[in-house]
Amino acid sequence: MTDRPATDTEPPPAVEPVAAPPRRPSRTWLREEAGVLVVLVALVVVVGAFQPDFWIAGNLTEIARQSSYIGILAIGMVFALAMREVDLSVGGTYALTIVVGALLTRDGVSPWVAAVVAIAIGGLLGFLNGLFTTYVQVPSFIATLGTLSLYKGLALALSNGQQVGGLDQDHPFFQVVGGTILGLPGAVWALLLSAALMTVVFTRTRFGAQIRAVGSNPDAAAFTGIPVNRVRIKALTVTGLLAGVSGVLALSFFVAGDPTVGQGYELMAIAAAIIGGTPLRGGTGSVPGAVLGSLILSVVAASLVFFSVPINWTTFATGAVILLAVALDSGLRRARAARRRTTS
Repeated sequence: MTDRPATDTEPPPAVEPVAAPPRRPSRTWLREEAGVLVVLVALVVVVGAFQPDFWIAGNLTEIARQSSYIGILAIGMVFALAMREVDLSVGGTYALTIVVGALLTRDGVSPWVAAVVAIAIGGLLGFLNGLFTTYVQVPSFIATLGTLSLYKGLALALSNGQQVGGLDQDHPFFQVVGGTILGLPGAVWALLLSAALMTVVFTRTRFGAQIRAVGSNPDAAAFTGIPVNRVRIKALTVTGLLAGVSGVLALSFFVAGDPTVGQGYELMAIAAAIIGGTPLRGGTGSVPGAVLGSLILSVVAASLVFFSVPINWTTFATGAVILLAVALDSGLRRARAARRRTTS
């Protein structure tokens, strides 16, 4: 008996759905940050060509240390910007955690315990930013602009407007965290560790995927069941937590709590994140790029000193270099996108 040919009235045989193979971890960020790395290397090479002392290992190490504080703030800012949020309070959080850590240490609390408390306070301040932004429904730009003044004012009030000193600089906390480990400052090691950890969180965890989804399309993310409000609060908590880490690192190096530090750090952190490839439109971000962006800003600041640029022109020159770096990186990204379109 021969098989009867299928007719229009007979349904086709059922086909079992085949699960898609698991996606391999993406390594595109290695290419995406190439433009920022090119800018950084070019700056170091050009400045060193005119000022050979710029290439001295001690100077480069000091630049890396100075960039660590902004770099860690910028890493936290990636989580906020990726959700279309802006945290302008990180400079105030940075100052307040330094003062709190210094006050606790001066009053006899172990610096290690004081550091943990200060970092926890940073996370709490970020959590409060998230609550206010989410449930009072005030744009984060406005809400954190207010809490910036609030946190800085609290730092000034707690310290009576004076530097908190009298700390035991021989304590192991200041010697280890604020000192040098294997030839690099402790702050640089903290920056590298933070960058590695938060890169994994942002690119390889469910939390990171939720941040990117909310930043891409909040309504679609909510429709798929993502708790948008909770994710937003968590993201701003991470931003505040890392601001606390940065403040503790500064305290360990300067062995004093200055309530006036951190002026303009929030804008520097935003600039570093954007230079590193985190757009204001949300949906994506780059933790390694933010670190490179902070290094670019520190190299620019150091090069101005080497070229004896008058202090009145420092801000102008820094802004010009930031615009140049962003324009160059944007051009490289557009060129790569055009190349991908022509090859696809």
